Formats: sequence, structure tokens, C-alpha cells
Amino acid sequence: MNSAPKYGLVIHGGAGAIRREKMTTDREQAYRSELSKAVQTGYDVLSDGGSGIEAVQKAINVMENSPLFNAGKGAVFTHDGHNEQDATIMDGSTLQAGSIAGVAHIKNPIDIARLVMEKSQHVLLIGDGAESFAKSHGMDMMAPEYFFTDLRWQQLQKAIEKERIAKNDVSTHLDHDGNLGTVGAVAYDKGGNLAAATSSGGMTNKRFGRVGDSAIVGAGTYANNRTCAVSTTGHGEFFIRSVTAYDVSALMEYKQLSLTDAAGLVIKDKLTALGGIGGLIAIDSEGNIAMPYNSEGMYRGYRLSDGRSDVKIWEDK
Repeated sequence: MNSAPKYGLVIHGGAGAIRREKMTTDREQAYRSELSKAVQTGYDVLSDGGSGIEAVQKAINVMENSPLFNAGKGAVFTHDGHNEQDATIMDGSTLQAGSIAGVAHIKNPIDIARLVMEKSQHVLLIGDGAESFAKSHGMDMMAPEYFFTDLRWQQLQKAIEKERIAKNDVSTHLDHDGNLGTVGAVAYDKGGNLAAATSSGGMTNKRFGRVGDSAIVGAGTYANNRTCAVSTTGHGEFFIRSVTAYDVSALMEYKQLSLTDAAGLVIKDKLTALGGIGGLIAIDSEGNIAMPYNSEGMYRGYRLSDGRSDVKIWEDK
């Protein structure tokens, strides 16, 4: 008798200085509830025979629609008080990918990234061009007010005040206090295909059209059926410089490392040595998962067809 096909989904909702002592019970429960909803939404797609691409997109939509996460509705503000969002999705069966960067009016950036992958000749579209492409495919634009949350606005004011007091290089005053977040998802479907996706509002107080790793294939997102699917979260500049997501895949393909060893090496050794903060989620074609990080916490969760599932913020005491 043939065994049932393996499948599963892993998500993250950001990594950073997520301190237990500053987390209220109500807020912790709100995060766990939204993470659980995202996991279940993506897993339901897989269990119904849907594709990994559909599963990661739908899981990310849940988090993009929540003000708790730095993506979509909860995106952080630039120095000028705007929202500029990035996203990427990648199909491990074909190595096709779609990315968007610096969009300001898109409710669910991951949806446009998928359209870029499936309906354009390109991989990466930015700013007004990306939004024109979205409009050409019937995507509604959101007013800036949709993305406004008081928490994110106050975080920007705090970052600007730190910058004013220090009167130092602006790059030292990007917000690193718990808001290194993106949202991401990786999946292995019943057809044996891997998929990865990441969506982000970037960094509080960013300037000059800064684009992070979430828009860069191989840095923040990568999927290859030969190896694994990866989504990262953290200080994007370091993930771009070290091509973190692809590095996990390369270590598996060229050095035959296991998923756990490759992911651990990339985050715990390579990223840490560079001075970068963050983590990643990954799944391979055997249904193995990895969720390493070097920050105080990382919002994450998973559900696998063998019955294992969990939602976590910190390491277990």
C-alpha cells in the first residue's frame, strides 16, 4: 500500500528584539492567534491538493491583513511618513519568481509578486511601474490611510527623535527594536513541489527608496525542488550581502548538507559573523523543516502532514 504523500507549511512573522518581559499576555495571545490562522489557512490549501504557491500566498495574505505584522496593513513607515513595501514569491519546480519593491498602495503585495511571476516577462518590478502593472490586472489601489496604524507611527517618531539627538549617520538610526520583521511562508505540496514567499514593509525610518532582501530572489526568498524552500527575516542589508536564502540551498546541493545543518550554518555562523540579526524558515523535499534565528525571538509556526504542528515566539524554557 502506498503511503500518503508528505506535505507541510512553515511561516514566520518577523524576528528581532522580541522581549518576553515587554510582551503582555493579551498581545502574545493575539500574535499566536494570527500565526495559527495563517498556518491553518496555508495548510488547508495543501491538504485539499492545492499547490505550494497557492498555500504560501494565502498564508501570507492572513499576516498582510493583520496590523500586528510588518507587511500589508501593519507596514512600518519611511522617514517621510510613507509605506513602501517589498515582496517575492518563487516556484521551486520551475525556478520562476516574481518580485515587487517600493509599492505604496497595494493591500497584499504578495499577490502582485505572483502576478509578476505568472503574467509578465520580468522578475522584479518597482514603485509606480509595479503599481501600473497591478492596475492593468484589475488590482484595486488602497489609500495611504489604510496602512496607518498608531503603533507604527509612534515607532517612526521614536526613531526620528533618536536620530535628532544623536546627530549621527542616519544608517545607525534605522529601527532595530523588535521591528526587523517581514512575513514569510514556505511549503511542500502533495505534488512534490516546493514554494517560498516573503512580504515586508521594510525598516522604520528608511530613506531614499531603500529596498530590502524581501524583494531580492536568493537573498530573502528562494525555492528549488532539488533542495529546499527558504524565507528570511531580519536586517535585510546583511541578508542581501550574504545571499542568505540561496546559501542554504547551495550548501545542500554542493556540499550535501542536511537542511538543519545548512540553515544553522547560514544563520548561527555566517550571518552572526557579519553582525546581522534575524532568522529564516525552510522546508525540504523530505518534509524536514528548520527555523534557526540569532535574535531574541522569532514569530513562527508550522504544520506537517505527519501531525506535527506548533506556534512559537521564543525558545522553550
